[in-house]
Amino acid sequence: MAMVRLWQCRFGFLRHLCFLLVAALLSVPRLCLGSEFEYVTCGSVVKLLNTRHNVRLHSHDVKYGSGSGQQSVTGVEAPDDANSYWKIRGKVDNGCVRGAPVKCGQSVRLTHVNTGRNLHSHHFVSPLSGNQEVSAFGDSGVGDDLDIWIVQCSGTYWERDDTVRFKHMGTEVFLTVTGEQYGHPIRGQREVHGMSNLNQHNYWKVMEGVFIKPSGDSMKHDEL
Repeated sequence: MAMVRLWQCRFGFLRHLCFLLVAALLSVPRLCLGSEFEYVTCGSVVKLLNTRHNVRLHSHDVKYGSGSGQQSVTGVEAPDDANSYWKIRGKVDNGCVRGAPVKCGQSVRLTHVNTGRNLHSHHFVSPLSGNQEVSAFGDSGVGDDLDIWIVQCSGTYWERDDTVRFKHMGTEVFLTVTGEQYGHPIRGQREVHGMSNLNQHNYWKVMEGVFIKPSGDSMKHDEL
């Protein structure tokens, strides 16, 4: 798996760094940075693209000025923004097995990596479209039952090439972008909100990320 070639390190210090990198990569054989594994798995850290508006699900330490006042969730066009990474986790009382493929219909939490808050929704009105507000809530990955989303896809498991929907368990809305743009201080970012109807605006696809490969028996494991 490690692609570093030790013979390219011409100096002692660089050779030592290369050796350490190879050793680190070989010590975590279940990490997958490329596309050799076809499923999205529990514990993976990913970016999610809204396929209709070509924006990635995003958050940051900026609070809504209305509604709940919680941390805002938006969509951004930039593919390289570090604030667009989300970790896939299970429900508190029934977690994902690390590396196990996520099943279609499975309940998950999406935790924002940089702030530790969970993707969340509730009966507050979103600031631009007047739909249901979507926020980031909790502390260090600990939130409440309104952090749970159901992955809707067409097969048995969530495949990396699939477009999927995320249905909010508590209020039954779908994670959606319809194109409304914010002004200062997050100018140009799109509103992310919840809508009750199925449409082309609530399809998402996994893009960049670090994917946890399954162990030999993860496909058979029932604890999802």
